[in-house]
Amino acid sequence: MEATELLKRVRQIEIKTRGLSNNIFAGEYHSAFKGRGMMFSEVREYQYGDDIRNIDWNVTARFDKPYVKVFEEERELTVMLMIDVSGSREFGTSFKYKKNVITEIAAVLAFSAIQNNDKIGVVFFSDCIEKFIPPKKGRKHILHIIRELITFTPEHRNTNISEALKYLTNAIKKRSTAFIISDFIDDDFEDAMKIANQKHDVVALKVFDKRETELPPIGLIKLKDAETGEFQWVDTGSRAVREAYRSWWLNNDKSTKTLFSKCGVDNVSVGTHEDYVKALIALFKKRI
Repeated sequence: MEATELLKRVRQIEIKTRGLSNNIFAGEYHSAFKGRGMMFSEVREYQYGDDIRNIDWNVTARFDKPYVKVFEEERELTVMLMIDVSGSREFGTSFKYKKNVITEIAAVLAFSAIQNNDKIGVVFFSDCIEKFIPPKKGRKHILHIIRELITFTPEHRNTNISEALKYLTNAIKKRSTAFIISDFIDDDFEDAMKIANQKHDVVALKVFDKRETELPPIGLIKLKDAETGEFQWVDTGSRAVREAYRSWWLNNDKSTKTLFSKCGVDNVSVGTHEDYVKALIALFKKRI
């Protein structure tokens, strides 16, 4: 991609996603993703109704009248974006590829984070950790992330969500809010997600394409697996084949949501044909 075209795309995404963050998500994000806890701010004289557990006995003894400690929320968060860059993200049949939706959602979350003075970092993963961008603040850092989201080319095309979650657990020492953005076409990551969610606040954002949910009746077609590169002929003219595929999709989607629930992970699904703004707002409100 030429430099001028890249700058144009970065600017377009910045204008759209920063506007959404400023005008729509500001309050919901702040309320949905709390800080690390309460920190001491100051002391003041005891007032009727104050919790006696907050009395500062040293100051009280010094001034011979009761004083209480005042606390305020420690707002600053570390936000990690766990971005699936495997081959299946390149699929799309409606208005956008899955990778385009992933990029915009990630950018919205990034701008929402810095608007609340939070640090933001990124992990790109396939079946291994492809790239790590350490958490920082600031617009320059966000634009660097957006450029990487647009241009990054992974070395591998397969998916291993467990490896990404293990990296999050082991490499990110400070508790963070971690958004894992993926189509979750993978198996056996329940244990890694449970462990990661015990240390961090993990949120799952599933991005899918409507055409992935069912096969159209268009006869014999040749399909390519985006991750393995393997080809397979499929007779979509067969009702049995279409129903079997539809059943697989529904069962897979249900089992993934069940896994999220068992792990205590908040989640939302977004189709490439849908408005991701509504999905994100619904997710935020559910956490308030």
